[in-house]
Parts: sequence; structure tokens; C-alpha cells
Amino acid sequence: MAAENHPSPTYFILLLITITRLISTVGKTSQWKTMLPPELVSAEDNNNNNNNVFQKLRDDPEALERVSRDYGNLVHDVPVAVLQPATGQDIARLIKASYNSSVPFRIAARGQGHSTRGQAMVRDGVVVDMAAFRERGNGVGIKVSVDPLVGDYYADVGGEQLWFDVLHSTLLHGLAPRSWTDYLYLTVGGTLSNAGISGQTFRYGPQITSVREMDVITGKGEFVTCSSQTNSELFHAVLGGLGQFGIITRARIALAPAPKRVKWVRLLYNDFSAFTKDQEQLISISGRKQNIALDYLEGLLLMHQGPINNWRSSFFPLADHARIISLVTKHSVLYCLEVAKYYDAQNENNVDKDLQVLLQGLSYIPGFYYEKDVSYVEFLNRVRSGELKLQSQGLWDVPHPWLNLFIPKSQIMDFDSAIFKNIILKRNITTGPVLVYPMNRNKWDNRMSASIPDEEIFYTVGFLHSSGFDDWKAYDAQNKEILQFCNDAGIKVKQYLPHYRTQEDWTNHFGPKWRTFVERKHQFDPRMILSPGQRIFNN
Repeated sequence: MAAENHPSPTYFILLLITITRLISTVGKTSQWKTMLPPELVSAEDNNNNNNNVFQKLRDDPEALERVSRDYGNLVHDVPVAVLQPATGQDIARLIKASYNSSVPFRIAARGQGHSTRGQAMVRDGVVVDMAAFRERGNGVGIKVSVDPLVGDYYADVGGEQLWFDVLHSTLLHGLAPRSWTDYLYLTVGGTLSNAGISGQTFRYGPQITSVREMDVITGKGEFVTCSSQTNSELFHAVLGGLGQFGIITRARIALAPAPKRVKWVRLLYNDFSAFTKDQEQLISISGRKQNIALDYLEGLLLMHQGPINNWRSSFFPLADHARIISLVTKHSVLYCLEVAKYYDAQNENNVDKDLQVLLQGLSYIPGFYYEKDVSYVEFLNRVRSGELKLQSQGLWDVPHPWLNLFIPKSQIMDFDSAIFKNIILKRNITTGPVLVYPMNRNKWDNRMSASIPDEEIFYTVGFLHSSGFDDWKAYDAQNKEILQFCNDAGIKVKQYLPHYRTQEDWTNHFGPKWRTFVERKHQFDPRMILSPGQRIFNN
């Protein structure tokens, strides 16, 4: 892994020599100009021309260092420069300059840098800093509108915008998107390039299925407006496309009336079969018009290695910690079912009754039922307080050797016995959250690039590790052991937020979609410019 992802000592020496020869003030040094194709700094542009993308590139060590790391903190790839665009046209000009060059340079769009394996990085290329675009640019912003033909509400949102800001802007109109990620401080373009999943996915689908229209800058530097009816090939390619086909500058997101409050419940199980049976029963009541259905369902593991309450949320009352820990000690692993039902003034009188009907007959451990009543915003933003606490302790910007998997329902029991109750317990190092919850395949759109298991119900399992800088390789070794077991046992897992080493692995990941994926790449990014950090076409 080190040989693949980390620059060699010689590279660092050469890079240091290059950087020290550059003048910090961008645009005033001939050495800098030689590092990019002449199209980017052509003679027809001058230093006072706002259209000169060259003037918006930074090469100072601070700018380069900031985009050379991500949330994973495992990969360190240094670009040649960072583009801090003021408009979408700046991004288009950068891509077009590369596309028209005799030797194209690679370009990676970076939102919040929340990837874990360098997916938003580019060595010896240019990083487009979408955070700077949000803070300084003239993008789409967040605009709420109504379709006059059908009366549906939607928000036109810049790809650089944070979901947290989308939430607050839409709530001003009493509206909100239906589908969310667990963590809201991610960019719209970033989650739509993957899928955008959470506990709402079983009912409302991943975030990519709530998109009605997009503006995309392709790998040719072309601005294209696309939807399922217009330029549909690009539309479906980009959604879940890992940034391979274009950079999202605007997404039109469907909205619905926003609830005010949330009934938030956790139940404990010591039997995995009962746990999954109850989960699957609950997600079968998933129609958008079924008012009694849950709005959110996830599950997580409680193990002796980790705290009862973790950074994702503080839920269990302190008075009950001792008896929960005693139960964990007895069974080694407990399974926690987490569900939520949204409500407002109109259905406030019925929410408790509906929840009682939904949870009646479940096989959780008697006496281990926990409930909270919180605001809608507090529920959706539940991870934030944990993040701020870790930041204050210096424990947020540490290595995160995460592993996120999709697993067919038919093989989830094998996964439990071999992974949760064997590999995980034997290694005894897992301290971060371990998520496990099911989704309905019929809530996904198979025309989109995102790849999921074939079965009608499949599970997401997330090992959300945090480690020290000196021990992350132990977690990485555990991840590799898990993947190797799945391969040897024929468990047909697919990675979410995927990280593969070979094109054979990518071919297997996309399965029947691989041929279409490659054809779309040649159509929309034929010179293989975009998102090299995914290592799909440039291993």
C-alpha cells in the first residue's frame, strides 16, 4: 500500500526543490508557467483579465498541504497547484485547458475532503477547491422554488454547498430533502458522486434518487444541463459515478414538507437473527405514502472494546451504562436497533400510537428500550456535537481506516458469525462505531452508476475506525482480513466509498455495469482527466 499511495523520498526531494524555486505570489514567475500547458496561461490572457484561470491558482505550501490530506489521513498526495474558482466558468476553463493540451494534466474536485483513501487528491495535477468556491465564489448557492406545472417544491443547490446549509435554507420555507447522510458537513457534489446513504435510504432511497436535474462540467470542459429526460446518459453516469464523468456545479433536489420533531428509539438485542429479522420487517413498511412507516432505521454493534455512547451520539442514560456493559460482557456483542419516526403538529397525537404499532412484537431484550424526543434539526445533526468534542481533544484529524460494505441479505448471517463474532472479537481492536442495517433495492435507480448487490434486500456494514498515527495499519490489516474472508467464502460484498487496487477489482465491483461505465468514461472524459485519486483508470 505504501508503494502505491505514498510519494517516494526522491519525489519529496524533487517537490521541495520545485516549490522552493517558485515565488509565493501566483502568476509572477516563469517557472510556474512552465509547469502547466500554455493553453492555461495563453498570451491572449493578461494578468488583469478575470477570465485568466492562472490568476486563481495557488502553489504556496499552505494551499498545497491542505488539499494533500483527507479525512482518512492515510494518503498524502501533493498536487502542482490548487484552483480556487470564483465561478463555474473557471472550472470549465481549467478542464478545457487540460483537455486541449498535448499532455493533459489530471484534475480532482475536492469538497470537504471527507474521503478516506485519497479519492479527492491528485499527484502532480490540479485540485479544484470547492470549499473555496463556496466561500468566495459566485455559484448557484441554495434557491428554493416550486414547479408551477405539478406544484412540487425543489431546491437548486450548488455542488459546493454543504448539506447542513441546505437543511437550514430549505427549513426557512418549511421544507427539506427526504434523504440524508449521517453527517451533514459534506458537499452536495461529494455525496451525489457516491450515493449518499443513511437510515432514511430504505424508505426514501439514497440521495442520488432525489435529484431532478444537474449542471455538470464534463471532462471536455463542457457545461451540460442534464436530467432523466435530457442528456440522460450523463445524468445517470454522474450520479454515483465517483467523479469520473464531470464536476457537479448545480443539483436540483426534490423537497417535501419538513417535520418538526422526532421520536428516536434504541432497542438492544443479543441475537443477530432476531435483530436482522426485525430490521427487515420494519423496512418492508417503506412506501412513501405509508404514513405509519418509520422514517429512519439503522443498527450498530456494542462491544466491550468501545464506549456505550460514542462520538456519533450520546444516547444511553448514564444510570444504565453498568447494566448494558454487564450484558455486553455476557454476550461479547450486542446489537442495537435504532429507529426514528418524524412528526409535526398535525400528527403529534398519533405518533406514539403509530410507533407502538410498528414496534409491537419485536424480539429485543425486555427492559432495554430507550427513547428520546428531539427536534428534527437536532436529530439530523446528531453527529456534530461528537465531532466538536473530538476536535477539542485533538482526536478528529487522526487516521480513519474505514471500511464500508454492501452485503446481500442471504449472506449476512455468515458475515456475523465469521466477522463480528470471530475476526473482530479475536483482534480486539475495534473501538469506533460499527454500523449494520438493511436497505431496499427497489429504492435505487439501476440506470445510475452506483453499484449495489443484486438481492432485493442488502445490508450496509460500516467499520468507522479511528486510530493513532502509529497503529492504523493494524486496522487496515483487519479490513484486509475481512475482505479476504469474504472473497474466500464467496460473500459477494461491494464496497461503498470504494477503494480498489486493480482494474480487475473495479470490473468486479461494477459487474454488469462495468462496460457501460467504461463507455461513459470515453464519452464524457475521454482523456482520463477527472478524479484520478479513485484509481479506476490510472492504476
